Amino acid sequence: MTPAQHQEAAEVLFLAEKTGVQCGLLSLRHPGMTLDDAYAVQKRFVAAKLAEGRRKVGWKIGLTSRAMQDALGIDTPDSGVLLDDMLFENGGTVAAGRFIQPRVEAEIAFVMKAPLAGAACTREDVLAATGHVCPSLEILDTRILRADPATGQARIVTDTISDNAANAGVVLGAERHAADAQDLRWVGAIVSRDGTVEETGLGAGVLNDPVISVQWLARRMAEYGQVIEAGDIVLSGSFIRPIEAPPGSAFHADFGPFGTVDIAFA
Repeated sequence: MTPAQHQEAAEVLFLAEKTGVQCGLLSLRHPGMTLDDAYAVQKRFVAAKLAEGRRKVGWKIGLTSRAMQDALGIDTPDSGVLLDDMLFENGGTVAAGRFIQPRVEAEIAFVMKAPLAGAACTREDVLAATGHVCPSLEILDTRILRADPATGQARIVTDTISDNAANAGVVLGAERHAADAQDLRWVGAIVSRDGTVEETGLGAGVLNDPVISVQWLARRMAEYGQVIEAGDIVLSGSFIRPIEAPPGSAFHADFGPFGTVDIAFA
């Protein structure tokens, strides 16, 4: 893709978000699209939001589970940018019409106290740079159709990355923990929708260790001259499948001693 095509694709995504009307698959429009193309589109898509006065508050990491990577035929996670208008209060309600097709995932969030970057970043570097970890729910949305109505072709990873890794919102639990206070592989969650348990999972589903997920992000960002900054929130990746969030639904994520998170949709 050319820079002009990157910009055009970003404008299509921006319009889809503004209107609430999904666009077609970018991977069909640009069949030779690479991961670098997808991140270039994402960068321009996010830039359009920043130009409206939004502020970056962190990063999300996706596609961290082996099952999701196998389903998409890839062997690496992806990442997106968190913005200030994506933050929702624990126990709050998302306004009707805010999202197109929202879904919810459970994750461990890292809140950084120091910058983190570099191709040589280690697991120990991640722990040293983390201020605290906490339970969280990520809200996903898609500005791109999940499947092309004419061909039935499903979205692929270049579509998802372009669409800011399907990023839409984040809800942080009130509890705070030192990153090295426990084995995060064994931190789990029971996620209920409208009082019915929908999914359960363990932190080990995230690259076998959520800390390694953050390490992956720091190393990937080094390739693009980027840095995880002090104060950034980093969503380390979901360890459950996405749960549909129709209007009127309410979610409760019980992380046991690690904490709880709640969000409802009007």
